[in-house]
Amino acid sequence: MRGPDVPAKALDARALAALAANPGCARRAILDGAGVNKAALASALGSPSAFGQSQFALTRGNAFEARVKADSGAELLRLVHEKLDPSAEPPAEARVPDLTAPGPQGRTARTALELREATAHPGAWTLLDHPMLALDVAGSPAFLEPDAVVVHPDGSWTVVEIKSFPLLDGSADPAKVGAAARQAAVYVLALEEVAARLGAEPEGCAGVEGASAHRPEGSSTAEVRAPSPRVRHRILLVCPRDFSNLPAASAVDIRKQRAVTARQLTRLTRIEDIAETLPEGTCFSPELPAEELTAAVESVPATYAPECLSACELAFHCRARSRESGAVTSLGRPVRAELGGLTTVEDVLAAARGEAGDPDDPAVAALRRAAALRAEALEAACR
Repeated sequence: MRGPDVPAKALDARALAALAANPGCARRAILDGAGVNKAALASALGSPSAFGQSQFALTRGNAFEARVKADSGAELLRLVHEKLDPSAEPPAEARVPDLTAPGPQGRTARTALELREATAHPGAWTLLDHPMLALDVAGSPAFLEPDAVVVHPDGSWTVVEIKSFPLLDGSADPAKVGAAARQAAVYVLALEEVAARLGAEPEGCAGVEGASAHRPEGSSTAEVRAPSPRVRHRILLVCPRDFSNLPAASAVDIRKQRAVTARQLTRLTRIEDIAETLPEGTCFSPELPAEELTAAVESVPATYAPECLSACELAFHCRARSRESGAVTSLGRPVRAELGGLTTVEDVLAAARGEAGDPDDPAVAALRRAAALRAEALEAACR
């Protein structure tokens, strides 16, 4: 579907959070699942995207992250201890294992191995710098790379998000914090899958003697399970303090975002089911002629909402199509929810004028009442 010799664009947590926020959009699901570069696709369609970070912001963010993680993450671990686990022993020394491995599958396996090792030997701090996690999304694996994961002395795990927007007087832009929390919720879900797999392993699986030592009489090795590691639902958000480059941190409870993201991801239609409805030979290569590419994109239904402008590279294209068709979703999801079965602006105006619609429909009745009040106000203004 990407086209010949077109490399796949990997899904990241930011894309998954946006996908989970709009689970009804089959267009985004199939394009993300196929690894299509939506920014290049939008440019080829004549609606270039303004979504994404500037090169300056990326450079500044990378420099700040390097400063936070300097000296084997000493400052980062100090912030984790101060904000999330003050009762634990201070992190005077910490393990920072090498997570290098070939390919995303190799890095994912290496991360799981180091998490198992750190959890099996409690009492010390462990910092995993840019670990690799995997999460199944609509039947397709997505490989995710959080900024850091910290294993506490008690064996619990914490996700760390490092952002370049500032904490001013101890608080940050709520919209940016919310976006970071939704992104971290994806990492927490992926970590919970790792924890569940470790918990399903026989206790002492590294050695037969360890398993036998804790095995009740008459039970088999498979029946003795080690407890699943605990993934903390309070993540650490690290940002520059005020207008400096010094790190400051805040603990963010992401239980609500985690629950919403988990529910939305389970609602996603499987990518294979969407692909089966497409015409044979459908391709989304930006190298195709404009007419053919537009037809391919339009063959997949989209669910546009104004929120897409800050989360999807194809938002301008979908907005133009939504406005052309007169869809009320272009006015926002709350408006769409209030209008019930009235799905186009033309239907709404006809119902308000009394030309169509069931008078017993609460939405139609409210529209006609609003139209009457507007006519009265205009008549009074003209007197």
